[in-house]
Amino acid sequence: MVEIGKFNELRFIKKTDIGLILTDGEKEVVLPYVHAPQDAEPGDNLHVFVYIHSDGRLMATTETPIAMVGEFAFLEVVDVNEQGAFMNMGIGKDVFVPEREQKRPMQVGQKHVVFLYTDERNERITASSRLTDFIDQDKHDLDEGDEVSLIIFDESDLGYSAIINQKYAGLLYHNEVFEDLQAGDEKRGFVKKIREENKIDLSLQVIGFRHILDLKDTLLLELKENGGIINLGDKSSPEDIYNQLKISKKAFKKAVGSLYKERLVLVSDDSVKLVTKPVEIDDQAE
Repeated sequence: MVEIGKFNELRFIKKTDIGLILTDGEKEVVLPYVHAPQDAEPGDNLHVFVYIHSDGRLMATTETPIAMVGEFAFLEVVDVNEQGAFMNMGIGKDVFVPEREQKRPMQVGQKHVVFLYTDERNERITASSRLTDFIDQDKHDLDEGDEVSLIIFDESDLGYSAIINQKYAGLLYHNEVFEDLQAGDEKRGFVKKIREENKIDLSLQVIGFRHILDLKDTLLLELKENGGIINLGDKSSPEDIYNQLKISKKAFKKAVGSLYKERLVLVSDDSVKLVTKPVEIDDQAE
């Protein structure tokens, strides 16, 4: 069965004036010569992305789209008319966004996070910026501490909303984010907390003890690459720490404290220094 808006393995059966004819055994799909492998022979199976042409024919391309049906993506508006907008999919075939599926009116040149699906009436690839209609809000398979992929899609007074693993939605709180985020940004994140009604709090930093272990390795590498010293310490501002290490001051102090207790560094108000031999420290120091 040919899946529209996705990659398919189809058999090349013959050539025509406009391109190669491919089939799944039931339907025929046209692969224009411009996208066809030059060494393709009848009987070969070809890996192609399938869509419906404006004239209703099934068409294929070997190009890779920015996103496929069933995925969220950050796409640019390239045309607008009374019925809706068209967004660039990266394959020379634009995806249509009906006016009713636009959370906010779209304009040429703007970029929006959208979800791609097939219209039940005509099977054409369609997009929507009404994302909550396509997010699984009833259940999920996530645990606290899990590493996840994120797409930022909105900002509120609380923080940034993000698509999680192309399925769910969660929130990054403003007071826990130390960089400028924009809609469409793709980030590695972590599940910080799962609240009532399966609401998910997110973090851009590793959660728990594993976080400290990762940060210790990061700080040791930074020290070695900078001649054994980092010009950051107890009195450094959160902004300075984040700008240099991309971590919060709280996380920095925990990691430095752990290295200090292992007698690997010396700490002052404005620096952390790598030691080359064990030193005596006060075990009561924090």
